[in-house]
Amino acid sequence: MSTAAAFCEAGLAHFQAGRHLDAKACYQKALGIDAEHTDAQHLMGLLHLEARQYNDALEWIVRAIRRAPKPEYLASFATVLQQHGRCDEALNVLDKAIQLRRDDSGLWCQRGDILIQLARLDQALPSFQRALKLNPHHHDALYKSGILLHKLGRIEEALARLDESDRRFPDHAPTLRTRAWVLYGLKRYEESATEGARAHRLDPGNADICNNLGLALRRLRRNEEALAWFEKAIALQPRFADAFDNRLVALFHLHRFDELFALSDRMASLGLSNEVTAWNVSLAQLLTGNFEAGWLGHQTRSKLPSSKYPRFPQPMWLGGESVEGRTILIAADEGLGDTIHFARYIPLLAARGARVLLAVQDPLHRLMSDLDGASVCVPMSAMGTLPDFDLHCPISSLPLAFKTRLDTIPSGPYLPSPPDSRVRAWDSRLGPRTRLRVGLVWSGDPSHVNDETRSIPLRTLTRILDVDATFVSLQKAPRPSDAAVLRERNDIVDLTADLTDFAETAALIRCLDLVITVDTSVAHLAGALGRPTWILLPWTPDYRWLLDRTDSPWYPSVRLFRQIETRDYESVLDRVRDELRVLAAAFGA
Repeated sequence: MSTAAAFCEAGLAHFQAGRHLDAKACYQKALGIDAEHTDAQHLMGLLHLEARQYNDALEWIVRAIRRAPKPEYLASFATVLQQHGRCDEALNVLDKAIQLRRDDSGLWCQRGDILIQLARLDQALPSFQRALKLNPHHHDALYKSGILLHKLGRIEEALARLDESDRRFPDHAPTLRTRAWVLYGLKRYEESATEGARAHRLDPGNADICNNLGLALRRLRRNEEALAWFEKAIALQPRFADAFDNRLVALFHLHRFDELFALSDRMASLGLSNEVTAWNVSLAQLLTGNFEAGWLGHQTRSKLPSSKYPRFPQPMWLGGESVEGRTILIAADEGLGDTIHFARYIPLLAARGARVLLAVQDPLHRLMSDLDGASVCVPMSAMGTLPDFDLHCPISSLPLAFKTRLDTIPSGPYLPSPPDSRVRAWDSRLGPRTRLRVGLVWSGDPSHVNDETRSIPLRTLTRILDVDATFVSLQKAPRPSDAAVLRERNDIVDLTADLTDFAETAALIRCLDLVITVDTSVAHLAGALGRPTWILLPWTPDYRWLLDRTDSPWYPSVRLFRQIETRDYESVLDRVRDELRVLAAAFGA
């Protein structure tokens, strides 16, 4: 072996085997024979690149390019620039390499990587797709295009690409990890957990896999198992803030509140607390009746990404100063149910001498227009028409401003009564009142974070329909599967096409003897109207329903039917049916 080319070949073998000192010795011998041997110069550059000695790497690779601008040299040059964070320059260099060798799938894949680093995901995807067209078996292109499709919101395409990656290259942990996360986003939690477990077996030291597997199990209500996976993630990555937050939420759903508060203290001591932590802790405080701390923590919602409360130049009022003689804007800042729930404070604010401007979601505007204490009520879509005001307050901050405790909750009906003409119109449509009239709501907003625990399929709810009563749907926009069940049945009166807003729903509710509903806005509407209302609650309910009680301090006319630890609605509905039969029998007596 006496030629520079032979020494380069031997050095490359050493390099690929990880014997870098031996490789360097061979390259030096090659350069001793021919100081301008471009392959030796390039390979010396790669050695320095591997050692993260980027300036030396650049020097050697550029020397090679000056004599022979080969595509592989340009690709290495682009890699060094990319490692330096000079990605725009790297992209220009790589495009020159591609011009010289357009059928090289590796170059197209590298181009995609640079575009990802530049956060130009929509441009990166075609590069990986071109790589796959040139080489359908290119693993990186398969896997990374799946990731990109997922990030671009093309979920089904992402899953198909990752499925193909799994078929062609089974037991690739990154593919399985990403596939599990895509399935999680599609709410296919069983499959997500299965793929996550596969990924963990292949890569047991990956904290992200453990954390994501815990999330899937939590969605399946297997919180004990989820807790163990979050703890594994933390053991692998002791400052994994997301895993800490997820562990805290699992403890919340297991009702292990002492451990939850201890964990939040630990997170604070580690500097891992954030807005999400504070929000979750506040929900636990409110649920367990610690209103003083809970309402204060509840303010954290304004810092969450989901916050939609507008910014105003006027000061925010939180109860610390007199409002007498001043104009204050109270604006909706959470869901429809929250606006109804906290509207009870508007008359109290007016009683303190304030002129109250009220801004509510458009579907609530007609209902709230005559609310006692509100001088002006506008829909959120017309916020620009508001008169001048001195102060503002999010409607969900009123309990904090009024220093609300369990024994000072302002309860009782407070919404204005619907017009008699609308009540009579709905009563006429329902026909003769020969049986108990029962309104039904079985699901809430599908995008709600706890929709899986609070909504009930209509087919499950039908177990109460054998009671001798007239059942009336109050369910707007039923899900396709529920709409199909509704069409099959003739024992539910469905007039919801004419429920154009909450004022109409309120008028219909006034014609009913009872409303049975899951925890959604209609529950608040019926309670705020003072109508008899039975609310079906999951094992871990929203904070306002507290724990271990069948009544609500917020709404005297409400009864609460809670899941037990089995977390099933069938047993809840069996209790409801038994109670309903008693009511129906009394109605006909």
